[in-house]
Amino acid sequence: MAIAIPAIYRSTVGKKAVMAVTGAILVLFLIAHMIGNLKIFLGAGDFDHYAHWLRTMGEPAVPHRTLLTILEIVLVVSVVLHMWSAISLGKRAAHARPVKYQSKKKSHAQGYATYTMRYGGIVVALFIIWHLLDLTFFAVNPLGSDATPYDRVIADFDGSRWYITVWYVLAVLLVGLHLNHGIWSAFQTLGLRSPRSNGALRVLAGGVAGVVTLGFIAVPISVTFGWVS
Repeated sequence: MAIAIPAIYRSTVGKKAVMAVTGAILVLFLIAHMIGNLKIFLGAGDFDHYAHWLRTMGEPAVPHRTLLTILEIVLVVSVVLHMWSAISLGKRAAHARPVKYQSKKKSHAQGYATYTMRYGGIVVALFIIWHLLDLTFFAVNPLGSDATPYDRVIADFDGSRWYITVWYVLAVLLVGLHLNHGIWSAFQTLGLRSPRSNGALRVLAGGVAGVVTLGFIAVPISVTFGWVS
């Protein structure tokens, strides 16, 4: 295994670089996906047209669903590499960390970051699996495959299924916390953080995480309360 994996990836710097690059891919996907989700506020026609376009983009130059499948493969590989790098770095840091005094404030801050990234990452992974089973494979969607994309979303977050909305919102909130800390850490990994840019980058990380979180939450909340039906 050590021979099969490039030496640059086996290094701490390499693992951090992989985390930053795959994280950037996932952030861009989340932003694009959020924008697509918000088309539901334009009505069933626009939302269903967008869902149809995702599966037909590139036609007739490439077969049906080719580009979407490639995108899904890239996302799965990115998620796997991102989590693998995070776990590897966590184990390496635990083994290398000397036992020494540190301030209570610093300990709490590090603990918050660790738990946010570790358990937030697990919840994100479970959320992705549920989301795929729901709206890609239709295995857990109330209407299954015999419905339009718009109707499947409405059925998912119908007021009688409030517990699904609660689960979705909690998962997205954890995604937002994970995203905020991840973007902030990526700035440091890429060498962009400095005393001068520190404040602006922190605002940028929080702003992106906040917009993405609110964008994703807006759809289930609106459907559950009947603002979209």
